[in-house]
Amino acid sequence: MTTPGNPKQPVVVGVDGSDQSRRALRWAADFAAHHRVPLQLVYAADVPVDYGPGLAGPLYDLEALRKHGESVVAAAAVVATEVTTPIADITVSTDAVLGSAVAVLRQRSESARLLVVGSRGLGAFRRTLLGSVSTAIARHAACPVAVIPESEAPADGPVVVGVDGSPCSVEAVAIAFDEAARRDTRLIAIHAWSEFYRYEARSTMQTEAEAVLAESLAGYAEKYPEVTVERVVVEDRPARAVLAAASDAQLIVVGSHGRGGFAGMTLGSVAQTVLHGAEAPLIIARPTTSR
Repeated sequence: MTTPGNPKQPVVVGVDGSDQSRRALRWAADFAAHHRVPLQLVYAADVPVDYGPGLAGPLYDLEALRKHGESVVAAAAVVATEVTTPIADITVSTDAVLGSAVAVLRQRSESARLLVVGSRGLGAFRRTLLGSVSTAIARHAACPVAVIPESEAPADGPVVVGVDGSPCSVEAVAIAFDEAARRDTRLIAIHAWSEFYRYEARSTMQTEAEAVLAESLAGYAEKYPEVTVERVVVEDRPARAVLAAASDAQLIVVGSHGRGGFAGMTLGSVAQTVLHGAEAPLIIARPTTSR
């Protein structure tokens, strides 16, 4: 998702008719309209398969499942059009398929600008932090992923971005500046450091951390002069620092993995912790080189 992005790449949102899905749908429609890119609504019917003596296939009415999926995406398209029409005239397409939701959305992510999911769907218990689909997609998608929570985020809150100087962080910073500019709000860029296994003065580590943050933000003030940036460098656990700074945020952006990660890693510990603790929409960025 290199800002400003490929205008032909769609925003893809998973829909299933649940309240969480509708919240994700509205967020995705608003995002796509403001970015002037196509919106693709995808419903995947997970076909249960029973096995046993003499049984080796699905015991469900596939045509009924398909028709249900088509009704879900048709209703979703009406909602999406209501959201997008006042903002911009964009293409809204629908697709209802039979198959694993995770597998279908993972495949769509390979050609998407952004993949959007609700934090829970119809199959999740409310006591769980995240639904199985949103968790799996956050870990394995090939493009940036937006996870939309149940709670409403303040429309005038800041955009918060976690910064650590890694390739994923570079992409997160680019997305965060672009979103802050589009939303006409301030940006909080936060870098956390720790003395764990380091034997240097705290003042030295603080200075080094400030340099990492300054280097990561270099050039963006000129590109986005309208964005007010609050720089935060703090001794703390990175995920805890991001969540603390995001208490009134309208959007959080983090990299999928940081300095300790590697190209094939599905999701780093910081991103996982923020994912499970965020009460605002969260975009998990991935480096464009990995796509």
